[in-house]
Amino acid sequence: MSQSVQSREAKAPAGAGGGSSLKGHPWLTLLTVAVGVMMVALDGTVVAIANPVIQTDLKASPADIQWVTSGYLLALAVFLITAGKIGDRFGHKTTFLVGAAGFAATSAAIGFATNIQTVIAFRVLQGLFGALLQPAALGLLRGAFPVEKLNMAIGIWAGVIGASTAAGPIVGGLLVEHVSWQSVFFINIPVGLIALALGLWILRDVRAENAAKSFDIPGILLLSAAMFLLVWGIIKAPTWGWGAGTTWLFLGGAVLALIAFALWQTKAKEPLIPLSLFRSVPLSAGTLLMVLMAFAFFGAIFFVTFYLQNVHGMTPVQAGVHLLPMTGMMIVGAPAAGAAIGKVGPRIPIVVGMLLTTVAMYGMSTLDTGSGTGVMSLWFVLMGLGISPVMVGATEVIVGNAPLELSGVAGGLQQAAMQVGGSLGTAVLGAVMAAKVSSVLPGNLTAVGQALPPGPQGEGLKQAAQLGLTPPLPQGTPAAVSEGLSTAIHHSFVSGMSMAFAVAAVVAFAAALLGLLTKRGTTDAGPAVHI
Repeated sequence: MSQSVQSREAKAPAGAGGGSSLKGHPWLTLLTVAVGVMMVALDGTVVAIANPVIQTDLKASPADIQWVTSGYLLALAVFLITAGKIGDRFGHKTTFLVGAAGFAATSAAIGFATNIQTVIAFRVLQGLFGALLQPAALGLLRGAFPVEKLNMAIGIWAGVIGASTAAGPIVGGLLVEHVSWQSVFFINIPVGLIALALGLWILRDVRAENAAKSFDIPGILLLSAAMFLLVWGIIKAPTWGWGAGTTWLFLGGAVLALIAFALWQTKAKEPLIPLSLFRSVPLSAGTLLMVLMAFAFFGAIFFVTFYLQNVHGMTPVQAGVHLLPMTGMMIVGAPAAGAAIGKVGPRIPIVVGMLLTTVAMYGMSTLDTGSGTGVMSLWFVLMGLGISPVMVGATEVIVGNAPLELSGVAGGLQQAAMQVGGSLGTAVLGAVMAAKVSSVLPGNLTAVGQALPPGPQGEGLKQAAQLGLTPPLPQGTPAAVSEGLSTAIHHSFVSGMSMAFAVAAVVAFAAALLGLLTKRGTTDAGPAVHI
């Protein structure tokens, strides 16, 4: 560790919170950042439940309502690495406070919106403020905790993110059913104010002594363009078609922008992401591991809510309750994984975690229309236990193997990898699902004495089957016809879901092999802490 970092750390109170002052207290710092990131993680899934009601209430088109989700995710993915750089430059405390205040304010604006255009505009801003929160949270944890306890702190932090993500459908279902769609956004106001108050009271500023003093504007623009083209191309590919010229235009543009970004980074005086960062094999492996983990996990879990609600006929709240075994294991497993990683390093927990995830994915590929709660819960438990050490371990590998002055950028890289992996998984596995459903639906209809209608009506039936939905039938349709159609659609959906989970299992196994290249971070201390 450099002498300059040591001298700055020496000015911090011993124990980071000893004596009468609570400022910089490690566990209170964890509580504060957990409250902040909880808003961001919860918002990623809670709004999905509200979208149908928003569409009806504001008379939005299907394209408009897609932007409510896509605009948020795009802004989040595009801005994460730049947000990490902002934290490194101006301090992670200031960045976190701005993010918390902005997230709460934009949530209020969305709740008071009277048209869909306003909702979309503030959802994009909400994503930008959310991007400020997440890398700053990691930087603050790294500065507050001693090395031997950092993994446990990251474990609890990851558990909060996992639990909040999984709790979204339950919280959203309760609020939409019993209050209003606006309440889904208004709930962020008190949470944001609590995070802001705790941040002002508890957090101690954290920044690296030798962080860059200027911003690589061309680098930021090129990377932002690349991330936008990539994520938007992935989001729209299922609609445009993977072989469509527009899809390849966006994905090809993303590759060209990334190449231009890489070339510029070799020439920039103070590059946004020094390419030397990726000379670290563990860091590079950890980043790719995070992409593959998110691909398998978020891509496959996307179908589970449709399976529970449309095939098993559950309400959103009931579906959320059925996911509690996975949520619970993530809450318990993440801190336990942090403790294990602190003792044996990240490699073994990551590999074991991805192998458990592989087994869980394969197990979920065997679910059928009549699978009971017990067998579903078994695979959900394995999934929660498997994902926990990977989220914690990959975070430790990426952030721990980065130089101190790039801790915020590394945190942004970790979150960006998760966003890209999740978007890619949802799109690719969605395409696999759609292809399988389209191929088996005609045969399943024939088996129940029906036929796929020609033209647009048949295409509409295929699209409904991809979600496990039985379209409304004319009044007076015989019960046997209605039941037969539902049976064919549900069996087709389950066939597609099984194929998607099988692909996810292969990806998860590849991630387990990649985990063999990871190792504990070489940086032995967090960034300098000062007031």
